[in-house]
Formats: sequence, C-alpha cells, structure tokens
Amino acid sequence: MRAVAIAITLLVALSLIIIGSSCSRRGGAGEQTTICFGFQDLETEFWVAAHKAITETLRAKGIRVIERNANEDANRQLEQIRDAIAQDVDGIIIIPQDGESAVTIVGEANRAGVPIAVFNRPPSSRDNPALVIVADNEKIAEEAVAYMAQVARDTGQGRKWTPLIVVGDLGDRNAVARRKGFFNVIEKDPDLFHKPIEVPSRWDPQTTLANLEAALQANPTVDFLFTSSDFLYPQIRAVLAPLGKWKKIGEPGHVILGGLDGDSTAYKLMEEGYVDATGVQNLFFEAEAIMDALLDAIEKGLKTPEKWIEDPGFALTQANRTERAKDMWGYRVLQGK
Repeated sequence: MRAVAIAITLLVALSLIIIGSSCSRRGGAGEQTTICFGFQDLETEFWVAAHKAITETLRAKGIRVIERNANEDANRQLEQIRDAIAQDVDGIIIIPQDGESAVTIVGEANRAGVPIAVFNRPPSSRDNPALVIVADNEKIAEEAVAYMAQVARDTGQGRKWTPLIVVGDLGDRNAVARRKGFFNVIEKDPDLFHKPIEVPSRWDPQTTLANLEAALQANPTVDFLFTSSDFLYPQIRAVLAPLGKWKKIGEPGHVILGGLDGDSTAYKLMEEGYVDATGVQNLFFEAEAIMDALLDAIEKGLKTPEKWIEDPGFALTQANRTERAKDMWGYRVLQGK
C-alpha cells in the first residue's frame, strides 16, 4: 500500500502541471477562495487518488480547502456540510455516501446559496440543481461484459455459461447502472447464459466475502463473474482460489472475469492473465472537470449552478490492453505517471 500511495502522489503532482490554470479563477486578487471537500471515506484506491487530485490541485492554486471525512455516515456528512456553510465557504465538493443523501445535501447548499459539485456518485434525482460529474456506468459495464461474452462464445464450444454479478449498493446510482449494463448483455443471449446469480456486496469487503462464499457453495458451476467494483478482487480471489477456480486465461477451469473502475489491482490481474476485461473510469478527467465547473461558477457568482458532465470511459480488454493501457488511471498509478 505504501508503494501505491507514493505512486499516486507522484501521479497527482504531475497532473497539477496538466490541469494548469483551469483551477485558478481569482488569481492573487481579492480574498482567498475557500472550498469544503466532503467525502465519505478513503478506503479504496479510487477514492484516494480522487482525493489527492482534488485537494492537492486546489491548494497548489492558492485555494483554501476544508476537508471533512464522514467515514461512511450520511448523517455525519450532512452535519459537516451544514457546518461548512456556516463558515461561509465559497463552494462545496462532495463525494456522498449515497444518492439519497446527496439530494439532501445539495438542497442544503441550494438554500444557503452556496454552489455545490458532486463527484462521481450522483444524486438519486435532479430535483435540486448541482454540478455533477459521473461516468456512464451502464455503457462502460456493458462494453466490458460484451467482451467477456465474446470470450465465452469463442471458447465455450456451444455450451451455456453460469454468470454471476457482484452487485454494489443499490442505493448508489452507479451500482444500479453497472448492474443494468451487465444484464443488458446477459439477457440478450439466453442461448449462451443460464439465469444469472446476484451477490450483494453493499460495497463492503466482508459482506462480499460471506455472500460470494455462500453463492459458490450453492452454485459451484459459476464460470463467468463480473464485479461491480475492482476493489473487491481480493475477496473474489479468496473465494475462487480454494475451489480451484482462480485460473489464468487459457488454463482449464478459468472463470471469465471482469469488473469496473480501472484500478491498479485490475490492471495487474489483467497483466498476469487472470482478468479478461475491466471498465475504466477517467478519474483525472472527472476531477479536473468538476473543479473547473465549480470554480467557474464561483467566479461568475452563480449560487445554484446546474450541469451534469459525463465521463464516457471505456473497456480495457485483453484484446486492446497493449494500445490502451496508458489511458487507464490504475496503470498510470502503477507507473507513477
């Protein structure tokens, strides 16, 4: 983990040069801009990299950042944002606990006239105006699973496969969209797939481990597995390995594997030959875009700006890995770029 943290720090330092002046709107004139950055935890590599990209870039441009970690407590996050509003912050960036709490927090900022931006985990409705950056999770998942399905067709010799999806917290629109992308592919080809098995994870490693173990005991023929987040691969490996199902591509018993996020673990497992495909979010584009939009709103005096920005992402597969690896944020973390 220390090596990954160092690599992320080096990567973000270089990203400051790339992002450049787009994150400095007031220059040296007037009062210092203050932004509250509220996040729900820093337990995964994706959130660590996003946190560094946002906080270090803003501070490098002379912006004061108030950080608030809610430790996965939606009520605590709401109180933290209320406190930030009371401190007269110029703007707010949040990574909310879930879509419903995001709606509530955005409403608080709207009433106070403080522009607010939501990073990666969108509100469950658009009733309250906000700046939002979000990946096209359904499309990205569908692209990754479509590649996995093609592998199944090419290697299955006409047999049917038993698919399983590790589902995220369905209170999160990202998890809902990723599940939909998976089913878009599976349901389109009933001659290729048996009825899919759903394993709830609630984005929690221990929940994932327990539920996946139970699912594989009840369904030992599972041979096609998609995880709604790459950070759960350690738990997936812990379940598959004792069953003799943690095999490399081309080895007898290989379970076709794919996921979504694009972290360094997913890339290493692809490089080692265990994972067939992963959907990739463009983390640094998302960080730059949401900061740029919020600082622009602050400069223009907009109290309740509204704009939804989409990250189209892409699927990194064993077929395109050589040419597209450099576009994967997890790969760049590993390389320290």
